[in-house]
Amino acid sequence: MDWSKTKSVFIITFLILNIFLGYQLVQKRDSSQLDEIAERTIDEKLADEGITYEALPKEPKELSYISGKVKIFTEDDVKKLKNQDVNLETTGVLKGKFSDPIKISITDQVKIHQFVKDHLLDGEKYTVWSVDEETGTIVLVQQHNNYKIFGQSLNISGVIYLYVNDDHEVVSYEQTLIPEFEEHKLEELITPIKTLENLYENYHLKSGSHVSKMEFGYYPLVPYSESQLLAPTWHVVIDDETEVYVNAIEGQILNKTE
Repeated sequence: MDWSKTKSVFIITFLILNIFLGYQLVQKRDSSQLDEIAERTIDEKLADEGITYEALPKEPKELSYISGKVKIFTEDDVKKLKNQDVNLETTGVLKGKFSDPIKISITDQVKIHQFVKDHLLDGEKYTVWSVDEETGTIVLVQQHNNYKIFGQSLNISGVIYLYVNDDHEVVSYEQTLIPEFEEHKLEELITPIKTLENLYENYHLKSGSHVSKMEFGYYPLVPYSESQLLAPTWHVVIDDETEVYVNAIEGQILNKTE
């Protein structure tokens, strides 16, 4: 064996490997720097338009679409409910009326959560979305892995409406439920700052606006359906009045309310 040639081959091989690794390192560093420059550019663009925002969420980085079937309530399901007259005539919607209205603290979310756990089916799966003292309505929405299911409509499952009288007593309620969710392929999510850029470039975020809230959850893609497909979604609140729901994987506007 010619050790001189063998040594030369090893030296050349290691040299090529070092060059390759060095190139990869430079590419990674440049890519990281470009990302930082891009984010600074977006931030500067918004600042130039007088658009401000609260601290943006730092997670999650990736998630999947989820799906589930709407619960069709049966007589067996409601047997365990006490002090209630129930109506199952509307498919997928459980309507209950308390024989004796139950006192509730509408300003204490912990007590509202405890109320639905104690008196409604699968109440532990819901969290408070809104309380309207003027109309006497408390809205709760389902969660998946601690992320809210957006929609807040009985046409989109996973919602509870509690109806409260002037004495702060729950008189009746309506409920829809998705008992289980299936997760699909993991996808990289669009970052919060990129989402704001998207809203700005598509005229949903005007000069002088303030993004007062931004949170992550899921939004149903097909309402009025017994099988629900829900997209990872950014919920953006602008000037405390306009709400925009943006698909966190594909970037399109799913809904906007003003």
